[in-house]
Amino acid sequence: MEKKLLIGNEAVARGLYEGGCRVISSYPGTPSTEITECAATYDDMYSEWAPNEKVAAEVAIGAAIAGARSFCGMKHVGLNVAADPLFTASYTGVNAGMVLAVADDPGMHSSQNEQDSRHYAKASKVMMLEPADSAECLSFAKMAFELSEQFDTPVILRLTTRIAHSRSLVELGERVDNGVREYKKDPQKYVMMPGMAKVRHVVVEDRIQKQIAWAETAPINKVEYHDTKIGVITSGICYQYAKEALGDKASYLKLGCVYPLPVKLIQDFAAKCDKVYVVEELDPFLEEHCKQIGVTVIGKDAFTLQGEYFQSLVKQVILGEATQSISTDLEIPPRPPVLCAGCPHRGLYYALKKLKVTVSGDIGCYTLGALQPLAMMDTCVCMGASVSGLHGRNKANTANEKNSVAVIGDSTFMHSGVTGLINIAYNQSNSTVIILDNSITGMTGHQENPTTGKTIKGDPTTAVSLEKLAEAVGIRRVRVVDPYNLKETETVIREELAAEEPSVVISRRPCVLLKHVKHNPPFQVNKDKCTGCKMCMKIGCPAISFKDGKSQIDFTQCVGCNVCTQLCHFNAIEGGNQE
Repeated sequence: MEKKLLIGNEAVARGLYEGGCRVISSYPGTPSTEITECAATYDDMYSEWAPNEKVAAEVAIGAAIAGARSFCGMKHVGLNVAADPLFTASYTGVNAGMVLAVADDPGMHSSQNEQDSRHYAKASKVMMLEPADSAECLSFAKMAFELSEQFDTPVILRLTTRIAHSRSLVELGERVDNGVREYKKDPQKYVMMPGMAKVRHVVVEDRIQKQIAWAETAPINKVEYHDTKIGVITSGICYQYAKEALGDKASYLKLGCVYPLPVKLIQDFAAKCDKVYVVEELDPFLEEHCKQIGVTVIGKDAFTLQGEYFQSLVKQVILGEATQSISTDLEIPPRPPVLCAGCPHRGLYYALKKLKVTVSGDIGCYTLGALQPLAMMDTCVCMGASVSGLHGRNKANTANEKNSVAVIGDSTFMHSGVTGLINIAYNQSNSTVIILDNSITGMTGHQENPTTGKTIKGDPTTAVSLEKLAEAVGIRRVRVVDPYNLKETETVIREELAAEEPSVVISRRPCVLLKHVKHNPPFQVNKDKCTGCKMCMKIGCPAISFKDGKSQIDFTQCVGCNVCTQLCHFNAIEGGNQE
């Protein structure tokens, strides 16, 4: 068989393909996005981007009940959105196998919180597997379909950022397609009204006991005995850290199934070791189970609850050995993420700053507008919260209506901003919602969404009109501005804030990184005209810097957007050949 180096997400996609998956519906979210992007390259599987994770999970549930193996993928906060259908799908069970992949983000590389999705497995009473490398990503994805059908349940595949994006060797296999199972009408199983749900809950509890019995001898729960003075109970990427840090100086119980957890297997392993550590990132999930079944372990008393672990940390905590490192006295300047040169959001934020408004923010590239020198975001909670939060702010004090706005991207608006806008129209707050339409789902890597007119494969499809959608839910005032035009943008926002009714402003300009976007020639600074006033620095463009009392423009970054020229009162910024 062919062998390849694959990142974990690619390997999961390959596992879905080999496992006979037929229907895939997901919403992009780092670090899970590449699973569905890679899956879409296999023509034997139908793949789509859904408007949000709840819809994606419901699509997968519907396909599984209809008899087709299905999948939905998301990041950890996306599982919050998909939790509603997941909890009930645990009761209904499946027909064909259904797998839900969730990618947690310890260290918050691209997330607003450090959420441990293992709690969702326990709360929803759904089996969860956790691979420790790309090979297991492939094999666990295939196994998850088999377990789903064996136990009549959805199965969650949990990844973390390091597993999702690290590359290791994978052996490819052939696709096994069992076709579509026959669907049989069964309201007692699939219609979860109270009378039926009470009966299904009994089935769920019985299923967990059967799964625990399976976990006791499951090949993915592996014991490795070396020196039994130290025992380590772990899973996922932490297994790799522990193995590299401790080697043969410890014995290991590597848990591939993290819910439900075995009992006797853990007790027997611990009984053979003098001292047992639980090595797990985020919450003490495995640790609490061990203590509940009477096993004494060392866990979060020695390890942190925050961030990612690493080999030297494990070595220091367990062996007391510090890893040698080299340090320097050099002060390295911080390199925080910034809006790209030419980003259309920059002009919009500059206009908002001039107006001195309070900004209810949301999740996406535009969240970077919270950073200096723009610093124009006051809150950011979760997808869609900007719109609902603005309504709440304005209802709390109607004086806020004239100096507060919400900003939300086009993809995020389709995800969960629409319902907040309906609430504004229905319950009548004079709220101004600004939709930042950059014609793509930007921060997760340029995925299509319902407003772009293209499917995941790039095929043409219906494009949602943001203008007509806003009007349809009851917003009469809908304006469109080009954020590269600072004067127009400021004027329109000022007018909408003054209006005595709800309004929507669509700030429309495609993402500057899209392949089809044509860039203008770069600008340059005429040193003789530049007075060093630093007005051009106020927009925070990474292409503009200040040296020897004068501004300068990096021609390798400048895309000729023309925003900076509108700030220079001395006409010192020249060139660009604007069309």
